[in-house]
Amino acid sequence: MTSILPSPPQPAPLVACTISRDVQEFDLLIEDMEAVLGEAWGDLGFDEAMHFFSQEEGEDLEFVALAIDAEDEPNVDHLSSIIAAAKARAIKVVLIAHDVTPSALHHLLRQGADEFVPYPLPEGELAAAIDRMRTPEAPRVVAGKEGKSVKLSSDGDGVIIAVQGMAGGCGASTFATNLAWELATVTKEKPPRVCIMDLGLQFGAVSTYLDVQRREAVLELLSDIDSMDDDTFGQALVTFEEKLHVFTSPADLPPLDIIGQTEVQALLDTASRHFDFVVVDMPPSLVQWSETVLYAAQVYFGVIELDMRSAQNTFRLKRALQAEDLPFEKIRFVLNRAPKFTDLQGKSRLKRMQESLDISIDLNLPDGGRAVGEAGDHGQPLGLQQPKNPLRKEIAKLAQSLYEVGRSDAEAA
Repeated sequence: MTSILPSPPQPAPLVACTISRDVQEFDLLIEDMEAVLGEAWGDLGFDEAMHFFSQEEGEDLEFVALAIDAEDEPNVDHLSSIIAAAKARAIKVVLIAHDVTPSALHHLLRQGADEFVPYPLPEGELAAAIDRMRTPEAPRVVAGKEGKSVKLSSDGDGVIIAVQGMAGGCGASTFATNLAWELATVTKEKPPRVCIMDLGLQFGAVSTYLDVQRREAVLELLSDIDSMDDDTFGQALVTFEEKLHVFTSPADLPPLDIIGQTEVQALLDTASRHFDFVVVDMPPSLVQWSETVLYAAQVYFGVIELDMRSAQNTFRLKRALQAEDLPFEKIRFVLNRAPKFTDLQGKSRLKRMQESLDISIDLNLPDGGRAVGEAGDHGQPLGLQQPKNPLRKEIAKLAQSLYEVGRSDAEAA
């Protein structure tokens, strides 16, 4: 007799799994997975994951959420193999990390994790990460601000100019941005190719001062510089007014040690190969690779102000570099908001600062006033916003001098 009872419903295929040592340690992850996927997800342990990928039940997996904490760091190689196995089967990986060191996080991201979300999970962040993974990637092109291709040539032997502020707010990024623009527009006939690199990886402001978009390709490049070639480097660049190329800081906040000395050297070598001038806006803090830039740069500017913060930080920097036998004397000091010609008291203070620190001020920049901040807010260099500003005129003179020195060196070579 044929049964007229309906057949039991088949369980929905799993589209995602969490992979963890103990998923109960990540209760917020459980809540978010249920909110986004309902019943269409499961949980796996580290040892089960790779076997599950090869089973019939694992054929429909879209992504896995690899949840780790500090206790899992000794097993980073095993975690890497899980990521590799998932990627081999076209399964996306979102990394959920709690109290994990930046080095371990960096290692796992380089293995191919598609997304990273810190734990405890920010509101809605897991859902946003899932949406990004499900959105088809647009064709990758080497694009500038207006979507035009950035054509890179490889016949350059670029001059590397580094800029570091001795204290927060002393105007180092403003100086670097405007110097890069003045170099890019120093002459109308065959102007030099100029790139500004914002290595203030967490809070760099160059993209704000030039009103250019931070590209996702920057973080991808920084996470895997070993595989960098001319195309991937070009994809990380945007152009400003079709004259200045910009390597922005990443859109997200990466750990400061996401790159080391080898990676920074590779970045500088690639940039100097493609451009005549490479202006590097340094982070205000000393990092592992500050030494690399110090040695690589032909010119290294230290921007200071006539205040106690700059004096104390300059003294501490001098002591730190000399203790490590690093070339402190290579730094050329730039005094921003320098005292005017008639400010005798200010000039006396400046003289005492130079004597007490045993340094020489190589360049005095006048106070550009409110126009400097307004230009930055509008995302334009002073040369476009306020061409007659006294600060802009001094930076333009410096750019002209650097251009002439670079041209004469090239002719001599």
